[in-house]
Formats: sequence, C-alpha cells, structure tokens
Amino acid sequence: MADLKLTLVVACALVDADKRVLIAQRPAGKALAGLWEFPGGKCEPGERPEQSLIRELSEELGIIVAEPCLAPLTFASYAYETFHLLMPLYICRRWEGQVASREGQALAWVRANRLRDYPMPPADIPLIPHLIDLLM
Repeated sequence: MADLKLTLVVACALVDADKRVLIAQRPAGKALAGLWEFPGGKCEPGERPEQSLIRELSEELGIIVAEPCLAPLTFASYAYETFHLLMPLYICRRWEGQVASREGQALAWVRANRLRDYPMPPADIPLIPHLIDLLM
C-alpha cells in the first residue's frame, strides 16, 4: 500500500445547554457532500489544532470560542483512499455569539444518541460512542 499523506483536521462537538450536539451538512460540490459532520476543518501550516478550530468555528458558524473552553475528548484516525485523516475532537460548551450557517451548510442540534440517524463520513462515526458516554 502506498504511503498516504497525513492530513490533520480538527473537529468540535459544540454542546448546548440541553446537551445537544451541533452537526453540519457538507454542501453540494464538496467531497462527501450531503453527509453530516462535526464543525471544524484543516489545520493550516504553523497553526496549532486549537487555533485552527477557533478560526474555523468563526468562519463557519460566526461564533467566538476562547481556547480554555476547548476540551479534547477523543480522536479519529482513518485511511481514506487518497489520504490518511487524523482528527482530534474537542468538546465546547461555551462560546460567544449565535451559531449561524455562514457557508450555506444545513445545521442541526442533535442528541448524542440520535447522531447515528444522520449519515456521516466514515471517520466521524467512531466518535459517536464517546459523545454518548459523555452526554447521556
């Protein structure tokens, strides 16, 4: 098997006061379009994962997150056909501003035990049991 490029993508489980988790639907035209995922994105060169996540949450959802409000929960390691994904998942329960779709993506607040009702990329699925354990 050829060596796959390692891609670091950081994701966040935003948890509201009702213990629901925010997921976003990948828009048409993107890889894995139509699937639901945790907000986040690729780390840029020189960025720490927390910095990337704060930037992505601002760009995608228009919210301000302070670094101390990000708590690492678990991670996914998954070999896609063309790259290997390493994805730390952080939990965040506090942010400033109202969550809004800034990139045209559909958003849904979902109970952890209902996350499997939404089709997700293969790398995201193993993260669900950790959220169920934490939030149910």
